[in-house]
Amino acid sequence: MTSERTDQHATVLRCGQVFDGMADQLRGPTEILVESSRITDMARAVHRPPGARVIDLTHCTVSPGFIDTHVHLTMDASRLPVQTLESCVAKALTGLGIAREYMRYGFTTLRDCGSLDPEFPTVDLRNALAAGLVEGPRLIVAAHIISASAGHGDVRGFYASRWNLPVSAVADDAASIKALVRREHTFGSDWIKTANTGGYFSPGDDPARVTWFDDEMNLLVATARQLGMPVAVHTGAAEGCKQAIRAGARSLEHAYLIDAEALAMAERSGTFLVPTMQMTREDTQALHAHTLPCQAVWKFSRDSGQIVESQRLIAHSGVKIAYGTDCGMFPFSHGILEFQAMVAAGLTPVRVLKAATSVAAALLGQDEIGVLMRGKQADIVAMPGDPIADIRATANVNFVMKAGVVYRNSVE
Repeated sequence: MTSERTDQHATVLRCGQVFDGMADQLRGPTEILVESSRITDMARAVHRPPGARVIDLTHCTVSPGFIDTHVHLTMDASRLPVQTLESCVAKALTGLGIAREYMRYGFTTLRDCGSLDPEFPTVDLRNALAAGLVEGPRLIVAAHIISASAGHGDVRGFYASRWNLPVSAVADDAASIKALVRREHTFGSDWIKTANTGGYFSPGDDPARVTWFDDEMNLLVATARQLGMPVAVHTGAAEGCKQAIRAGARSLEHAYLIDAEALAMAERSGTFLVPTMQMTREDTQALHAHTLPCQAVWKFSRDSGQIVESQRLIAHSGVKIAYGTDCGMFPFSHGILEFQAMVAAGLTPVRVLKAATSVAAALLGQDEIGVLMRGKQADIVAMPGDPIADIRATANVNFVMKAGVVYRNSVE
């Protein structure tokens, strides 16, 4: 991200249209007064404090900063077995560069859903960002992916059996499960991430098979709850989705093969879904181009039709859907296309916009962001066009403010 950082005690944004994160329609011409890091007024015309900078966004739609609730800043799926072996510092520094560039697309808050490293690179990166030592988006982290042996978080199958590499957070009994959850809490994770089915890019497992027993899943979530930590569950099979819901997970990640019964359960329980629909498009393209990793080909070839059908069911359900991409498993430059993928699956544009703002903030328990109103953090993006009329407008963000600081302004 090239430096366009601008500090200003008071800034007035003159907006052509406003999506506030909550309403189903755009609000007409509006001015937003930002002082320090917060929105202090929104009206047809606001008071201009002496010396306030005025930014003309009258040809744009203004929105809360986008929130991507599922990224992997320290993973590169294109070379995962080798990249996993890089140092913790190399991963954190690379992740910082990625996060800074991703913010230029409008993403002012990210939830990182796990690294493959024996240390805690995303926790260190989060802390550096929060302290202002480096510039970039707000970061919320699940440091590792807790998994059973032969589950999605167990990547030891990439390497010869004689190498005992500490890159997987694996547990196979009650004491080990509790110890790993407590370790995440001890060293600074915000969330617990686990996988209760196999995945497509991991070796030796299957998304159609559940990899935790019910008592193991229940114990993991109960331990996290005891420590005040929400749980995100990578899941594929419908039975895996149901197991995670019954256990009390806060979010289902991917839910590749979810069925109507599991969706009804999620709606009743208030469980959030993060369906990562652009990932399916990426995998489909890679399959046709013969570039999909060999361990993924047979699984994705078998399931791709069912994944599309499950996404259609998700789109037409009443479940709470939050925006998440799984970037890191594909290039971050494509993460903004999740908006279009979600609409193509059947969600309305306004529901998708809410998924990336107010609903994502609700999932993360962050009531200071995700909406535009007095008193909230000034995380604000702008784009030409009307994203409710044409969701493709989201791919052209030209203004980014995070906590009252302008990091991108291609409008002026």
